[in-house]
Amino acid sequence: MSNPDLLSRRLLVVTGKGGVGKTTVTAALALLAAEQGKRVLVVEVDAKGNLTDFFEHRPVGFEPVEVYRGVHVITMDTEASLREYLRIHLRVPVMGRIGPVARAFDFVANAAPGVKEILTIGKIAHEVRESLRGNAPWDLVLVDAAATGHIVAQLGAPETMREFVSVGPVRNQTEWMIDLLSDPAITALNVVATPEEMPVSETIDLVGQVRERLSVPMGAVIVNRVLPELFTHADEEVFESLREPKTSEALDVAVADLTGVGGESRKTAGSVAVLEGARLAVTLRRTRAVHLQRLRDAVDLPLLYLPYVFARDHGMRVTRVIADSLGDELGL
Repeated sequence: MSNPDLLSRRLLVVTGKGGVGKTTVTAALALLAAEQGKRVLVVEVDAKGNLTDFFEHRPVGFEPVEVYRGVHVITMDTEASLREYLRIHLRVPVMGRIGPVARAFDFVANAAPGVKEILTIGKIAHEVRESLRGNAPWDLVLVDAAATGHIVAQLGAPETMREFVSVGPVRNQTEWMIDLLSDPAITALNVVATPEEMPVSETIDLVGQVRERLSVPMGAVIVNRVLPELFTHADEEVFESLREPKTSEALDVAVADLTGVGGESRKTAGSVAVLEGARLAVTLRRTRAVHLQRLRDAVDLPLLYLPYVFARDHGMRVTRVIADSLGDELGL
């Protein structure tokens, strides 16, 4: 399947099972888009609140902050979003904190499904609509969204709200949000997975749910942490022969001679450790290949592959490596 033209959309929503690198991919997409000359707004919905770490920037709040040239980030805040909604859409002036209103809102939200989610998706949709009208500077709004278990409720909030409200300004708001979210020229929902059993299962299930329950168009499945194919089967035969005791001992002696290490150090089993590591890498790659094939067979969406980055900390270096890989996958 051909690579999707993701960066031509105005709204990219990124979801995935916890721990698969959803925030990493979101940050990398933002960096890639910015370096393609786009002005990007990243909306951090996920409660972890660490997206700005990938740009080596301090955490941010509800107001957009530029964390990298062309990349602005906001973190969703329910009370701030309610304040903005009351001011913009219902023309209700709100001064200072709105604690009593927020408490009343929480009470209603617990009774009516979709109330909290509508503020989140409403803020996102508002930024996209304003950018389309030329009233906001964004070429792309990118969402580090809820995990797979919650994204359907989040994106389905406008349709859920429409079922509860038949007339009035709130009903009108849901109509244009639904139109925007269902337009494939504007919106794409993208799923991050890793080539492991549970992430693949959740991705397959989510794609089915989205197509059954939502009108939101799907973009791509981004497969993160893909291990390279290090050796052919012929190479493996060579490596297995090198693991034989006499061969590995001779290899250690040869390495020691080349490095100038003598004496007892010549008897170290360094080659065995390296060869065991190679065997483990091959085993992991082939085990994951089974899950990748299952994903390909079950999901008729473009798959983009990102490498496993062996790094203890995330920051600009990791973000750039993933962004470059995404660019290669998208043909940029």
